[in-house]
Amino acid sequence: MNKKRASVFSLILLVVVLVFSSTFSAIQAQDFGTNWSATFFPTNNLTGTGVPVSNIQGLNFNWGTGQPVINGVAVPGIPADNFSARFTSVQTFLGGTYTFTAVSDDGMRVYVDGALLLDKFIGRVATTDTFSAQLTAGPHTLTVEYFEGIDQALIQLQWGLTGGIVTAGPSPTPGPTNTPAPTSLPAIPSGALTATVIRAPVLNVRGGPSAFADRIGSVLRGQTYQVVGRDENARWFLLQLSGKQGWALGYYLYFNTNEFNAPVVSDFVLGGNPAAVSGVVAQSVGTLRLRAAPDVRSQQIGRVTWGGAVAVIGRTGLGDWYQVIWKGTTGWVASAWVRVVEGDINSVPIVQ
Repeated sequence: MNKKRASVFSLILLVVVLVFSSTFSAIQAQDFGTNWSATFFPTNNLTGTGVPVSNIQGLNFNWGTGQPVINGVAVPGIPADNFSARFTSVQTFLGGTYTFTAVSDDGMRVYVDGALLLDKFIGRVATTDTFSAQLTAGPHTLTVEYFEGIDQALIQLQWGLTGGIVTAGPSPTPGPTNTPAPTSLPAIPSGALTATVIRAPVLNVRGGPSAFADRIGSVLRGQTYQVVGRDENARWFLLQLSGKQGWALGYYLYFNTNEFNAPVVSDFVLGGNPAAVSGVVAQSVGTLRLRAAPDVRSQQIGRVTWGGAVAVIGRTGLGDWYQVIWKGTTGWVASAWVRVVEGDINSVPIVQ
């Protein structure tokens, strides 16, 4: 091989290595599992004629209000609402203590080697649960049962090694779950405009009129609150909770009178997070590890929740990592697991 060909070959090899490294980095940044198989049912209780689906690379789906789609194809015979599914896979683990993070709307169960470690097969809006399991080195069987009621449908399961490596141990045992207590009911003045939760078993209340705003509490179906404000489009409404106020999406509420009578509250700015800082905002599509440097081996310094909004202030030259601000902390997330929702990512400076 002459020098010119050798030079060209070396350049091609370098490009291949860089692309592979970028892809590998993004894949390793989050672990949703591989080679899942599933059976979908046209009911919300795992009954009826099942529809098998295979070759599912990662249990991380947000189907919104549409039919479930796997590998770009809608699951045949399965409706957009009131369906269920059972996912199974065999994953290989190092020995040690693992923290599992599960997100679902409406509900899910998680089994590890047949042991039920998470039982949240109940109707609720998007909720994150965590539990721990001590696993020996080698293959372990994961089973996830999921159901969708109405409106939004999403499911996600990921895990990470959080404890020391072990060579043997007992069967996995459940750890604590992260289920917030609902907000208590405050007094309502006579003649006030009120809103009652009707379209969700549990409704998130946020710090601003945006799905990107921090979640500050939750309210339950059938509970009624005074409405003290709205956004200019009457999509989001400010509710008077016990000792604080919070925003809820009007779609899930019933109003005792014309909701447009609520005063328009001044424009809300997502404090500390987004466009005011960099002009570019990204939303996570998974529960992400916030790292000190753009490397999967770097120290984890935080956790960005599913659907969380971050300000993007920097990026790597390959674009596989974004430097972000999350709740006042600056760190790095893998770009494969966020989507830019405001601004132009090309305007963000390359800092690594």
